[in-house]
Amino acid sequence: MSAGGGTKAIIAALVANAGIAIAKFIGFLITGSSSMLAESVHSVADTSNQGLLLLGQRTAKRKATLAHPFGFGRDRYFYSFIVALMLFSLGSVFALYEGIHKLEAHEKLSSPLVAVVILVVAIGLETYSFRTAIVESKAVKGNATWWQFIRQSKVPELPVVLLEDAGALFGLVLALMGVGMTTLTGDPVWDAIGTICIGVLLGVIAIILIIEMKSLLIGEGASQTELDVIVDELAAGKVQRVIHVKTQYMGPEELLVAAKIALEPGLSLAEVAQAIDHAEQRVRNRVPAARLIYLEPDLDRSSAVKA
Repeated sequence: MSAGGGTKAIIAALVANAGIAIAKFIGFLITGSSSMLAESVHSVADTSNQGLLLLGQRTAKRKATLAHPFGFGRDRYFYSFIVALMLFSLGSVFALYEGIHKLEAHEKLSSPLVAVVILVVAIGLETYSFRTAIVESKAVKGNATWWQFIRQSKVPELPVVLLEDAGALFGLVLALMGVGMTTLTGDPVWDAIGTICIGVLLGVIAIILIIEMKSLLIGEGASQTELDVIVDELAAGKVQRVIHVKTQYMGPEELLVAAKIALEPGLSLAEVAQAIDHAEQRVRNRVPAARLIYLEPDLDRSSAVKA
């Protein structure tokens, strides 16, 4: 997936969330609904999050420097991690606080119909954003399940947008249920319960994202499928076998491969260099993300010991 991958989904989410946030705040000021306030803050956080994701994509394109010889590809992981933290703090924690506060205060709603209309419109806009993220994700997830895609994707933006949009949709439904039940029963406790449920939902999503983004940030290696391909391509030509290999993603599209390879004995220096060049080319042809490859030639001493 290219460095700009997922940009359409991010922009769609940003525009939708910005509009939704304004509408929700207006609804909160009119109705006094805690669910509306929680959803308003959630949308503001989501809008800021999309901006951070775009910023991460931009800063990750900076050229490598002496201090950062492998470039800045991990900026995208860093900003995605910040997004997860913001979703937890501004979304989950605030919603839980507001819900518990309203549960104790029992403040009545005014003009609940306004809140219902705004929430229904917001569901429509959020559905558009979610659909865009799904279409963008299907192009890169292959045969993996959605859960596998979220867990295994080395491109952070799409899993973040997918989970954010899913959380936003379910949160809107919970807010609509809270406001609706409060309107039908006249008991504001339902609005407070809806707000608390939103906080729990956002907390679960944020924790999942924090775990996944942290794993990417500290460094993940190639998947088992990619690793098998790399080893098979290295162990060909004049390479007898791969003694050991280590991999790590330096960014979503840049995989570092370091390996010690056993070459046929008696090769000249020129033949060793050629064998290494051919091995690198074979790997890059099959795994394009393997842009950084460092191979250490050696002899297969294990066979000599057995003899």
